[in-house]
Amino acid sequence: MTDAVTPRLREMRWWDIDPVLELEKELFPEDTWSRGMFWSELAHARGPEATRRYVVAETDERIVGYAGLAASGDLADVQTIAVARDHWGTGLGGRLLAELLSAATAFECGEVMLECRIDNIRAQKLYERFGFEAIGFRRGYYQPGNVDALVMRLTTQSDSGPAAGSTSERETEIHG
Repeated sequence: MTDAVTPRLREMRWWDIDPVLELEKELFPEDTWSRGMFWSELAHARGPEATRRYVVAETDERIVGYAGLAASGDLADVQTIAVARDHWGTGLGGRLLAELLSAATAFECGEVMLECRIDNIRAQKLYERFGFEAIGFRRGYYQPGNVDALVMRLTTQSDSGPAAGSTSERETEIHG
């Protein structure tokens, strides 16, 4: 665990893709996103018609986490959250999730959905602290490992915003 420097959150840009891919391969070796997937997501994250919000967490010019959200109408979907192993337990996952929930509010989304590996209990606990509830499963969602996904939903309230939980320990996983 690292606690010397608090990572700074900032908008993810194209030049972050390579270091994000390194972290992606380390944390999600079986279902790593491709460079093209990140390019595609970032293409929808800028300008007045933006439907995505992607952020990175940076410390000493090293990317130690990243997260992304997609919005469509009244629904937002957490696409990914990842934190470098040496930053687990620092609250960084909660900070990244809070940033995504703030973006969902800005996109005027009433619901936020996500998929989480069924075997990622740490991530599930993080999402539960923020008010997400399990609503179903997707069998064999994560390939090629054929791992099931737990589908979770947060219904937001316009008067209080979606970030209902605390920002303690971080979790690694959600790929959409």
